[in-house]
Amino acid sequence: MEKKIFHWGASTSAFQVEGGYGEGGKGVATTDVRKVPEGVADSKFASDHYHHLKEDIHLMKELGITLYRFSFNWTRIMGDGYEENQAGIDFYNQLIDLCLENGILPFPTLYHFEMPQKYIEDFAGWQSRKCVDLFVRYAEVCFRHFGDRVKEWGTINEQLIVSAATDLNGNHEADPDLKMKNMYQMSYHMSLAEKKTMAVFRKIVKDGKIGPICSMQVIYPESPSPKDILAARNAQDFLQNCFLDMSVFGQYPTSYSNYLKNKGLYPEYDEEDIKVLKNNRPDFIGINYYCSTCVRALGEDEDNRQLPPFYRNELFTLGNNPYLTKTKWMEFGIDPEGLYIGMRDIYERYGLPMIVTENGLAYSDKLEDEKVYDHYRIDYLEQHIDQCTRLVTEGYPVLGYCPWSLIDLVSSHQGFKKRYGLIYVDRTDVDVKECRRIPKESYYWYQSRILSEK
Repeated sequence: MEKKIFHWGASTSAFQVEGGYGEGGKGVATTDVRKVPEGVADSKFASDHYHHLKEDIHLMKELGITLYRFSFNWTRIMGDGYEENQAGIDFYNQLIDLCLENGILPFPTLYHFEMPQKYIEDFAGWQSRKCVDLFVRYAEVCFRHFGDRVKEWGTINEQLIVSAATDLNGNHEADPDLKMKNMYQMSYHMSLAEKKTMAVFRKIVKDGKIGPICSMQVIYPESPSPKDILAARNAQDFLQNCFLDMSVFGQYPTSYSNYLKNKGLYPEYDEEDIKVLKNNRPDFIGINYYCSTCVRALGEDEDNRQLPPFYRNELFTLGNNPYLTKTKWMEFGIDPEGLYIGMRDIYERYGLPMIVTENGLAYSDKLEDEKVYDHYRIDYLEQHIDQCTRLVTEGYPVLGYCPWSLIDLVSSHQGFKKRYGLIYVDRTDVDVKECRRIPKESYYWYQSRILSEK
C-alpha cells in the first residue's frame, strides 16, 4: 500500500456474508456446524453475497470506496481442506476482477474465523502442527491464483478471538486446565503459520504487502491504584501485545512468557521455529476497533470463571468505565478517542503503517418506508474518522479506513438482530426473504464524506 494514498473502504467476512452453503464445491467449515441459539440465523445463507455479488460490487462503486476488505472462505478455496476447489477459486476470481474493473482495490484476509471442519475431526485443528503446514499450503494456493492482481493481504483476523472461541476452533476439551493449555498452543501454531506464510508470500507475490489483522485492545485501569495500573499493563500483554509482538518481533513479551512458563501453559515448539519467527516481518498492521476496555486487579477469592478465556487468570479482570456511553450492543461503551490512543501506541511500539480494517456500531436497525435512518451510526463513524484524520495530521502512517460492515451480515450469536451495515439486508433470523439490499442513511453519508475528501 502506498503511504501517500488514503483508502476509503468497507469490510465484510466470508462466513458472515457469503452464504452459498454446499454450493460450488464448498466444504463444511467450523462455522457451518457450530451451534447457534434457536431462532437465530446461522451462516449457511447469511446475506447471500454468493448470489448477489455483482449487485454488491455495484453498490460499492456507487458508494465510492477504493478498497474492499473481505476474506476468503477457506473451505470454498480448498473444499474439505485437502484439495483445491476450482469452482471456489473461480468465484473469487470473479470477485477480484469485478472489484478491479470498478476501481476498487481487493484486500483479502486469509483466515477470518472459518476453517475446515475436517481438520477438527482428523487432528484437532490448530492443536496440531499439521494445521500449520495445511494453512501455508492453502495460503500458497491463494497467492498463486490471485497474487497477480491482489497485492494487499491480511493473514489472520483477530487471533485473540479465534484462539479462544471453541465453536470456531474445535477446542472442546472438558478439563479446564488442559483446555487453557490447548488455547495457548493453538495460538502459537497460528503465529508460526502466519510467519511461514509470509515467507512463501515473499517468493510468490514479490511486489505485495502482507500483515496481521489485530483486535486492537485499548486498556484503561479502573483506578489510579498501582495494582489496577499493573493489571491494565498485564491485560495489554495478554490481549494484544502477545500476538503483535510475535507477528512483528517473533517473540512474546517477557511478562507473558514468564507467566505461561510458571503456569505450565507455555506452548511446545521446535528450535528451528525461532529463525522462522524472527526472520519474517509484516508490512503493516490491520486495526479492528469497536471500543476500549477497562480492567482492575482481581480481588481475593473473586470468581471470574464466567469471563471469556483470555480474561481468565489472576492478573486482571473486567472493570467499569463510567465515562463512556453504553448501548445494548456496545456494552463496554463508545470511545472514539480510544482509536487514536490505541493506534498511536501501536505505531510507537511497532513502527509499521496501519489501516483500520474494522470499526462500526451495532444496532437493531429498523426498515421504515423502505428507509433506515441510522443517525446513531453516522455519529459513531464520524467521530472515529475524525480520530483517523487527527492521526494523519500528526504524521502517523494511516493507510485507510474501513467501516464494519459494508452490508448487514450475520453476527456470531445474535444473527440479524445485531446489525452493522451501511446497507440494509431485508431478511430476519427466521425468514430469508430475497435479501434485498437497501442503502441506509449512513451509506449516503459515507458516500458524501468520501467525495468531500477527494
